[in-house]
Amino acid sequence: MVQHVYERAKLARYIDDVIVATDDSRIEAAVRQFGGRVRMTSADHASGTDRIAELASTEIAASYVNIQGDEPLIDPEAIDAAVLPMLQDDSVVMTTLKKAITSDAEIQNPNVVKVVTNLAGDAVYFSRSAIPFYRDAGVSRVSYFKHIGVYVYRRDFLLEYPNLQIGPLETSERLEQLRAIENGHAIRVIETDYESLGVDTVEDLERVNRLFGIAADCLAST
Repeated sequence: MVQHVYERAKLARYIDDVIVATDDSRIEAAVRQFGGRVRMTSADHASGTDRIAELASTEIAASYVNIQGDEPLIDPEAIDAAVLPMLQDDSVVMTTLKKAITSDAEIQNPNVVKVVTNLAGDAVYFSRSAIPFYRDAGVSRVSYFKHIGVYVYRRDFLLEYPNLQIGPLETSERLEQLRAIENGHAIRVIETDYESLGVDTVEDLERVNRLFGIAADCLAST
């Protein structure tokens, strides 16, 4: 699975290099087997962002993209969409993605993280709860957005991140991006059509395997 993520990330227009950061020797061996770049990191990191910050301390770049290793169908265009604000606005220190939710079941699902943004496009809050609350039936229904877990960080901010205080919101929701908000940093959120298909359960793995099987059948028939 990590090979699929690696190869799709390399297709992104605005990514110059791809490195797998892990604390698992099995993942390290798998990446080396397919010829990818890999770095072993500490097993003590509280989040993926902390792990990327360790990598950034020795791998010099203007900005860094954090792509989860369980996203084998990650869209290179979605990655580029997250990177682009960094190239256009020097004041942006962190970006991520959101997608419109069309399913009531997803709105109520605590495993689907929701995000609300202000008029400038920066995140106000991320939550496992259904936000915003829809109070009045007579008012046009608000839009709900799910968070897509791709992050881009400017280097100086990323190196500072592990030193930021972990606040009660991050602790309660178990969402690492809330650390930035609790410490007064803005996160620019870009809308995308990419539908995240992360592999968190056996059922998720079976679904992704079916999709790869369909893709292979299509290639075989052409």
